[in-house]
Amino acid sequence: MRILVTGGNGQLGSEWVSYLNRQEVEFIALPSSDFDLTDHADTRRVMGNLKPDLLINCAAYTKVDQAEEEPEKAFAVNSEGVKNLANYCASHNIKLVHFSTDYVFPGTEEDHQKYPKGYSEDHPTNPINTYGESKLAGEQAVRESGCEFIIMRVAWLCGKHGSNFVKTMLKMGEEREEVSVVNDQFGCPSFAHNVVYNCWKLVVEHKLGTYHLCSEGKISWHEFAKEIFEQMEIPVNLKPVSSSEFPAKAKRPAFSLLNTQKISNILGVTIIDWKEGLTNLLTELRS
Repeated sequence: MRILVTGGNGQLGSEWVSYLNRQEVEFIALPSSDFDLTDHADTRRVMGNLKPDLLINCAAYTKVDQAEEEPEKAFAVNSEGVKNLANYCASHNIKLVHFSTDYVFPGTEEDHQKYPKGYSEDHPTNPINTYGESKLAGEQAVRESGCEFIIMRVAWLCGKHGSNFVKTMLKMGEEREEVSVVNDQFGCPSFAHNVVYNCWKLVVEHKLGTYHLCSEGKISWHEFAKEIFEQMEIPVNLKPVSSSEFPAKAKRPAFSLLNTQKISNILGVTIIDWKEGLTNLLTELRS
């Protein structure tokens, strides 16, 4: 099997590189600067030269607030670029792995009460910001293309590569005596290593479709930060605040928990608890 990883220098793409290096597979990872998925000619050139059997698309526009100011850029990468890749995969019998987000759901307080175990894969989507809309459009393009696909929705992604909430909290904990974090947005983190490990199992076992993967539990960002500081024994005054005290250009969901029952049943795996996932990540970061 020959594998191509797009967005190979990002948080998730780098995790794939680390993982695939330990597998007996042939792969190449391209940074976004070396492969413009929005360019049809570039797609045909790169894909035609490399002739992959599997495309793992980690390339994405992820600037949630900036997407409100430049929606055309968000849709170019997350929708039109994905459509471009999916159509090529469909016409050349290439399997596609694509990553999406919890932001395709509305994340209302009402849903928080109605779905205590989180959104299932077949729950109606209704994004509340441009980023979520662009990612949903990308999902739809994949499904409409006719290619064989795995769509993996993740939330609060964090790993040893790239930028994420865990690294931000560690940096702020070193630089400040007080840190404010919102306590009215609920979900659960997806740890990059766990995402890649389980996604690879889906590929190997040829389990196609749409899946949710995050860790076990339901927490606020404030609770997440509290556990980070406690595990790292960082003495900082952590202040809980409401979302209204952190005005942002893009509206954030109050609830974005993903239900992982489907992938757990199909793969026969136990979903990792969020505290255990955090402990594993912090151990990696220390080393």
